[in-house]
Amino acid sequence: MTMQVFPNRNQLAYFLLRCGVFIGLVTLGGCFMMAMPGKSHKGPLPQPTNEEHVLAERLKAQVTMLAGTIGERNTTRYDQLQQSAAYIGEQLRGMGYEIRKEPYLAGGKQVMNIEAQLKGVRQPDEIVVIGAHYDSPPESPGANDNASGVAALLELARRFKDTKPGRTLRFVAFVNEEPPFFQTGLMGSRVYAAGAKKRGEKIKAMLALETIGYYSDAPKSQHYPPPFNLFYPDTGNFIGFVGNFGSRQLVRSCVKTFRETTPFPSEGLAAPKFIAGIGWSDHWSFWQEGYPGIMVTDTAPFRYPHYHEPNDTPEKLDYERMARVVAGIGRVVEGLMK
Repeated sequence: MTMQVFPNRNQLAYFLLRCGVFIGLVTLGGCFMMAMPGKSHKGPLPQPTNEEHVLAERLKAQVTMLAGTIGERNTTRYDQLQQSAAYIGEQLRGMGYEIRKEPYLAGGKQVMNIEAQLKGVRQPDEIVVIGAHYDSPPESPGANDNASGVAALLELARRFKDTKPGRTLRFVAFVNEEPPFFQTGLMGSRVYAAGAKKRGEKIKAMLALETIGYYSDAPKSQHYPPPFNLFYPDTGNFIGFVGNFGSRQLVRSCVKTFRETTPFPSEGLAAPKFIAGIGWSDHWSFWQEGYPGIMVTDTAPFRYPHYHEPNDTPEKLDYERMARVVAGIGRVVEGLMK
């Protein structure tokens, strides 16, 4: 290391001023990205309610069907991909929804997004999208990534099926989120968001449910891309709400509602989209069309040791804590659809 030498006080003062400005800008930037309303839950969780017990069993059954009975599902396992699409459609129809299929060709095979909708009664032209991708990574059954998100999607659809939302509420299961289609024009959510923009639809909020089933109370079980490791907890027991700068208001609104209504640890972040992990799900596709979108996640590879592995299997997930999270997301959705 070379020691800096200052021949006079003016140069020293200028150097210190520059350091102060830099530190100030970093601090302000950090506050802008990480400052969230309310406080994350601390301490023991309350006893689960009867409703949460039932929800946990339903979530487990959905994940077991998708990642256990059906297993790996993508265009290289095309029959399983079709089976999972049929299963999701059957589940939604069984709840009383009319479903809309959005088919398109990818790699010479027909794939599809699946949509169920509740029409808004006060502001029907304003739309809230709750989405999750149903394909799994190559050579993985994808229990956490992303049968957990699809299970949550289906159970949220069940929760709201008899409601009359103020804004139009859509539940969308997306295909082709995983490689080789990730962040390409053949990504299911990219096709969907581009179509919505072409139709002039007013999507006010999009929530991507992405790997939400794994939690740990072990110290140092949570990791981050730098410099966020300096500011966030190192215990992977929380649910995260993540967006870009353009979705900051949506991130803050969701975190506020979750913290006010749900006794479960939570963290929020609105950061530049080039930072690793910020755009790693279907919300990214909505950013491309100028729509606000966030990811609700257990942070995937920054916590989950079986990410994209053959042993991402249903028994790895914590369905009791997942049920608490999904119940809390339901309360967030209630706030968004008013």
